[in-house]
Amino acid sequence: MATRARAQSDDKSHHACVYCFARPSHRYLELDAGVDFDRQIIVKINVADALRKDLARPSWSREHVALGTNTDPYQRAEGRYRLMPGIIRALADSGTPLSILTKGSLLRRDLPLLAEARKQAPVDLALSIAIADDELQQAIEPGTPTTQARLATVTAAAEAGFDVAVFMMPILPFLTDSEEHLDAALGRIKAAGATSVTYTALHLRPGVKEWYAQWLHAHRPDLVGRYRDLYGDGAYAPKEYRRWLAARIKPLIAAHGLERTPEDPNTGTVASRANARDDEGEWRRTRAYGDDAPAPRAEPLTLF
Repeated sequence: MATRARAQSDDKSHHACVYCFARPSHRYLELDAGVDFDRQIIVKINVADALRKDLARPSWSREHVALGTNTDPYQRAEGRYRLMPGIIRALADSGTPLSILTKGSLLRRDLPLLAEARKQAPVDLALSIAIADDELQQAIEPGTPTTQARLATVTAAAEAGFDVAVFMMPILPFLTDSEEHLDAALGRIKAAGATSVTYTALHLRPGVKEWYAQWLHAHRPDLVGRYRDLYGDGAYAPKEYRRWLAARIKPLIAAHGLERTPEDPNTGTVASRANARDDEGEWRRTRAYGDDAPAPRAEPLTLF
């Protein structure tokens, strides 16, 4: 087991994204999904040594290792602990394919190392960039680098020879799903040098929904009723909304010359590139959503 250290700060040590699906996992560490998630990180300081031992086992079959699927490996604490270089070297030395998904511009530090690792094993890179509006981005992702800093990281990775994917995840109903916002975001992503885009609508699991609802009440109370309509009965936006969103964004992705991996319209999750289904023929515009949605309900709510 890796040795742990606790990193704590009152100055955005964590990305602290209000909508982050990983919030409930903090409870595994006997921390809460709210303030603790925003300010405390448990760091496995000998993770590279522990990883090398695991990779040396005869049973290891060099399966693909995805970094950043729950906890971002390039949060601010990585600048202090510098764990990723050891992780990258361990995976590359064992011939293990790896991918990195991050919101952190600190990825740029390790691009030379990743370029070397690519000689020993496949390496895929992706940046999470969901919000083009700078004011909204800083309000709802307060501990993250700016959108422009992340776009500059896409450019740096592309110039280093990587095909860089961008995850427009999540798309926030009534906040980032307008045609104007999506078109502007995709234009910036393309200009930065990305080759593909993955998208999905916001989903709000228990442990996340409460914090997002709190943020919405404070910052956009006019949207509370609409969110209750969408998420009052579950974690995923209704199938009709997801189909409406797909019908809006897919032509824009194509117009900007980007490849895409669509969400599965039945589950709201991202389909794998190999198994992605194209259900465009089933998608239809529904007047209940988007720019022409009805006025929000008047009654307040504590939870959706």
